[in-house]
Amino acid sequence: MNHKLLALYGLKFNPFSPELPVDAIYVPQKIEGFCWRIEHAQIREGGFAMVHGEPGSGKSIVLRVLAERLKKLPDVTVGAINHPQSNLADFYRELGDVFGVPLRPSNRWGGFKALRARWLAHMESSRCRAVLLVDEAQEMTAQVLSELRLLASASFDSQSLLCIVMAGDARLIEKLRREELIPLGSRIRTRLATEFASRDELLACLEHLLAGAGNASLMTQQLRHTLCDHAAGNYRVLTTMAAELLACAAQKDLPLLDEKLYLEVFAPPAKPTQRRAIAGR
Repeated sequence: MNHKLLALYGLKFNPFSPELPVDAIYVPQKIEGFCWRIEHAQIREGGFAMVHGEPGSGKSIVLRVLAERLKKLPDVTVGAINHPQSNLADFYRELGDVFGVPLRPSNRWGGFKALRARWLAHMESSRCRAVLLVDEAQEMTAQVLSELRLLASASFDSQSLLCIVMAGDARLIEKLRREELIPLGSRIRTRLATEFASRDELLACLEHLLAGAGNASLMTQQLRHTLCDHAAGNYRVLTTMAAELLACAAQKDLPLLDEKLYLEVFAPPAKPTQRRAIAGR
């Protein structure tokens, strides 16, 4: 949304954009609790954590919030996997880039030792584990997931070298039930299920976004409730509908988003009246 449109409604940013500033994100209590556990416990003890839920339920938002908070902590190294579909060789290449370790994929044993040495050195200097964030983890192959489990532990599995936070949909849960991945699934210490949001949670999110963007009265109360009723418990659906309404309101130069606009934008098209054939007499 350009500056002209932001000025039209007195907004500091588009409250419904996927590029929402991290400090403006709505953080429910259960997400707050999960991030607290990672910040204050798991980065010191290491091991696996997992966020799982349906698409649009806030998994990636959790990783954004967590990454921002961890980067503000002293002596914490945070990396992210951007291509979870990689084969094993490319996975090692990406890990090398993330943690600044020059690796040769043809020498997997050398890469294995070099990464673990880097993580051990980090632990000795800061008493915190390096953190690896993996979004869309359901796309990772079973071979890569198993390799990550072996990479991240030492001393006969009594020492965790890394803190890994994975986020994925129901396919990740199913994948971790495979026989070859049960050892990894049993090592997940902290879990967060991003379930469908209640109507009150959706309304709280909407009001938080509007207030944070600088115009708490942008929508009528009736429209807020209508959006929450039609969002199917999904934050992404809620903000997508709200973004479409905001764009349409700006196009029409409307001062306020209301129920009438919602009906104009989302009402199903009227079906043509079917003429009945009149039988000849």
